[in-house]
Formats: sequence, structure tokens, C-alpha cells
Amino acid sequence: MTVPEITPTLLSAGGAGKPVLLAGAGLGTGAQALWIDAVPFLADFHVVGLDLPGHGASPASAETFTVAELATAVANVVEKLRASGDIEAAAPLYYAGVSLAGALGLQLGLDYPDLFKGIGVLCSGAKIGEPQAWLDRAETVRNSGTPTMVVGSAQRWFAPGFIEANSEATTRLLHTLQNADRFAYAHACEALAGFDVRDRLGKIGTPVIAIAGGQDEVCPPPFAEATAAGVRNGRAAVVASAAHQAPLEAPEETAKLLREFFLAA
Repeated sequence: MTVPEITPTLLSAGGAGKPVLLAGAGLGTGAQALWIDAVPFLADFHVVGLDLPGHGASPASAETFTVAELATAVANVVEKLRASGDIEAAAPLYYAGVSLAGALGLQLGLDYPDLFKGIGVLCSGAKIGEPQAWLDRAETVRNSGTPTMVVGSAQRWFAPGFIEANSEATTRLLHTLQNADRFAYAHACEALAGFDVRDRLGKIGTPVIAIAGGQDEVCPPPFAEATAAGVRNGRAAVVASAAHQAPLEAPEETAKLLREFFLAA
């Protein structure tokens, strides 16, 4: 195992003094495809997208990694962005991630408690699914490629009727899945298989907003409620119209929840 590389993508340029929001995309998705529709409603922030290894702009991982190693990769990105001047060293820093990237937010709260002033955990939880199911999926994708996941993911990711009403947005996200590196996708599945911080939530002191999609069968609203109740300073919210990709399905409502929570924090 080793710390993988994550490549940041500028989604919106902030002015001097603006807070910075790192926006993470989950398994099979990309930051540009997932977050770009929400960016206009996050005008208070300088928004930087983060892709998982082998997804979007990030290079493929060479070996298995843990969620804790992903957290170190994010901390490395922050250090590089500050050193290069791409984000101001004194700018307040926030994080929001979906699904695996939401779980990554909780890991960041545990391992880097002073890095972020607020964390958004979207369509996620302190444990997602069962380990063997993730290991089985990793093996399937390693052998047969990510296109084998497209049909099932489309069924899980979006609320009923969303694909038909929003073909451009859903096609954009599903293309990211189809183009993801099969081995990096498998590594991410293995990371999820080993992730369970339910008994450590009370150690997270960073303010956390846990947002669930009201129609999410992968991480339903009780996941968000448990996360918010478990951390020291948490709030749960539900985007009723969304399933598992809230920033794409309900960009304005999702952005509003993040913006109000972060700026209040």
C-alpha cells in the first residue's frame, strides 16, 4: 500500500480572500462532471475539484490504498496548492465529498483535525456496504473493466426519472465511470471494504454537515443522521429529490446547504 496521487482541477476561480472549497467526487465519478452544475451556486468559494486515483484528472494508482492514505493524498494536494500560490495560505479551507469522497471527509476530520474549518459528507456514511461485496466488485472490475458497472450504477446513482429529464448531465457522469481505470477503481473498492469509522466519530471536532439524498438506497438518510449525531459538531440534512449524486441531481439545493453551513461555521 502507498499514498496515491490526486490531481486537483480548478472549477471556479475565487477572488482574493475567498474561502477555498475542495470538492471530492466518489467512486466511478469525476469532480468536473459531478460538481460543475453546483459551482455557480458556490460563488462565495474558490472551488477546486478532487478526483479519485484513476478517475478524471488523477493518474491511476499502482497498488491498493486505504481511505487513510487517500486522506494523506488530499493533505499533500493542499500543501502543494499553498506552496504554488494557487490557493492563499491564509484562506479558510473547507471540504465536501460524495460517497467514497464523503467517507474520505470523515477520515480527514480524524487524521487532519486542523486542516479544514468545515466538512461536508454527502450521500455517504461512516461505513458503506459490506466488505465482501466491495471485494467482489473489485475483482469483477479488475477482470472485466468499468463498463460492466454502468447499468447498475445508473440505477443506484439517480432518482427515478432523473436520467430521462437530464440526459446530458447523466451521460457526462456515466462517461467518467466508463473511462475510469479498472485497476484504480478496484483499489478504491478495496479501500471501501476496509473503511469503518463508526466507533471513532466522536473524535471528530471539525463541524460536519451530513447530507443525504432522500431517495438514496446506497446511503439513505439514516446514514447522515448517524454521522451528524456521532461527531462532536454535526448537522444532518436531506435533499428530498436526490438519490446518490446530490450535487448533480440538485445542485442549487445542495450548494445552498453547504454554503450556509460552512459560512456559519
